[in-house]
Formats: sequence, C-alpha cells, structure tokens
Amino acid sequence: MSDWFGKDVFKLGFGLMRLPKDANGKNDTKAVSEMVDAFLEAGGTYFDTAYIYDGGDSERVTKDALVDRHPRDSFTLCTKLCAWAKCHDEQSAKQQFYTSLERTGAGYFDYYLLHSLQRSNYRKYDEYHIWDFAREQKEKGLIKNYGFSFHDDPELLEELLTDHPDVDFIQLQINYADWNNPDVASAECYRIARSHGVSVTVMEPVKGGALAKPPKNVRKLLEEAAPDMSPASWAIRFAASLEGVITVLSGMSDMAQMRDNLSCMRDFRPLDEKEQAVIRAVQAELVKDNSIKCTACHYCTPGCPMDIAIPEIFAVRNRELRKESVGKSGEAYAIATAGKGQASDCIECGQCEDACPQRLPIISLLKDCRS
Repeated sequence: MSDWFGKDVFKLGFGLMRLPKDANGKNDTKAVSEMVDAFLEAGGTYFDTAYIYDGGDSERVTKDALVDRHPRDSFTLCTKLCAWAKCHDEQSAKQQFYTSLERTGAGYFDYYLLHSLQRSNYRKYDEYHIWDFAREQKEKGLIKNYGFSFHDDPELLEELLTDHPDVDFIQLQINYADWNNPDVASAECYRIARSHGVSVTVMEPVKGGALAKPPKNVRKLLEEAAPDMSPASWAIRFAASLEGVITVLSGMSDMAQMRDNLSCMRDFRPLDEKEQAVIRAVQAELVKDNSIKCTACHYCTPGCPMDIAIPEIFAVRNRELRKESVGKSGEAYAIATAGKGQASDCIECGQCEDACPQRLPIISLLKDCRS
C-alpha cells in the first residue's frame, strides 16, 4: 500500500458526528448545510459519517446537506459498518452497507471502514465475513478504498495489518495527549501502520473537545507560544504534521469551530521544531491532569440497561476535578442526568467497558461520581 491517494487531500476532514442541534435537540440540517458550504469553499473535500452515528441520522443529514446539494465529484465520503452493534447476524451486518448507500444517496463510498475494531469485537468481522464483503464491494466499484478504524493495543493492530495486507488505509485515534498514553498508544499504533506502508486518517485529534478547552496550565503554555492560535488549532496541526496522514477529522458542532479549524488548515503548515518543543512541554503538564479521559463518543450508552448518561456525568466530574464548577456541581449533575439513569443506578454489567474505545474503567469511575 502506498500513499498515493492521500497526497492531495485537504488536511482537514469534516467529521459528521457531533453536529449542531436545533431547538428540539435534533440535528440542524440548515446549519450543517451552511457548514458544508463553507468547508467546500475553503477547499475541504473529505466527509466522515457512520451507520451508527446519531442512530443513522448523521447519514440522513449527509444526504440532505451534502450529497443532494453538491456535485458528487466535488467531495469524498467515508462511512462505516459496525458488526458489533445494531445487528445480530451476518445478514443484518451486511445490510448496513446497503442501508448506508440508501441513506446517503451517495452511489458509492470513496472510503469505507470496518468500525472501531478492538479485542472485544474484532472477531465479529471474521464471523460475519465482513472483510470479504468489503473487498467484493470494492471490486464492484461501490467502495473505492477500504480499511478499518481501530481502538486497541498495538499487538492487535500488528495482527490485523498482517492478516489483511490489502487494506487501503486505517483510522487511528491520534492526538498529543494520547501520543504516549499507554492505554491508547497513539505513537506505537501510528508507527505500526507506517511500517506496513498504510496511510492514516486521524480521529479524535482534539480528544472529544478536551484539547480545545485544556487545563489552565496547558492553555497558558499555548497562549504564551502563539497568542493568536487556538488550543484546537495546535491539536489539529500536531496530527496533520505526521507523515502518511491523509486527513485529520474534526467533529465540528458550529460555524465558529469550522472557522477556527479552517484558519489553521486552509494554508496548512506543519509544526516546526520550536512548536514541537511547546507540544512536548504541554504533554509533560498533561501527565499531572487527573481528569477522566472520556471523549464523549457515546459508544457506551446505547446498550446501557439503566440508560445512564455516562459521558455527561463524567463531564460534570471533570469540571469538579479541575475546580471549574465550585458550588454548582450538584446543579450540573441534576441537569446532566435529567430523564436518564444516574451513576448510582449502575448494575455493573460491563457492556459499557466492552464498548469504550478509550478502555476506561467506567464501572469504577461511576462509583466515584455517585452523588
């Protein structure tokens, strides 16, 4: 596998996962359309969605905001098949592909991923013959490039790339906070991908928004080094500076985030050595941060039998740990859990920990969050 198809791709990708909401809490198609237009006008081309995002509504919005409004050759589209959720057998797993084609109206997918492979689920893709299925769709021209997104240890990644040397690309969680984090092992996973000659798309470059609003000591270092550059810009440029990266996905939720990301990526410049030194200093500071490393992906919540608002509870706890909500945590907790299960409702079934891409000890963390 070479890097040929990634060389000319705009280094910022539009992740259609954390979309703007309307007054009723639904995805705001009008706002997304405006963001799509701004992204394309700036030179962006890569859009990323998934069968399971927002229960399928992300793919619907992709059709309404992007596919139906712009020429098909003006953008590239990636979606994903999730063999460990929303299906119960081989037929229903494969049906996700056809449903995604119908929802998006895209006709074909430029990039297609087997979704979120990790030790708790990767055998499902073998059991349901999804690897062969993806290759068949590629032979038919319905998929241009196929691969997998990955959330686990380097040893498993080595095994998967050895067993499937024909993958065109993979998607990895890469950000400066997780670069040397042993639970994520971004650096080692990236090294393994490159040793196999596989190109990479980057997810979670801002770690679910955590690096857009980093701890005060980190923000101070970044602002002193470049007062006009946002913390999110530092994070995205770090990932985009790596060799073999096709594009860096940002789940942008409003036009302000879009403008901020485009400001540093429209005329992309890799981090220089002085800026890399700043990042190393920031990484040293983050080691002191004891907050919960949740990215609010919500993979843990759909199967929770108690309907616990896990990411929202963790967000409240993190504000407490960082002393950002003194005297208001009880109120914030009540808002976060309104109409949902509370931390004390956890029955310790463990499904959330199996689904968590960050491999967090969610059961234990919820015990610490009980009000």
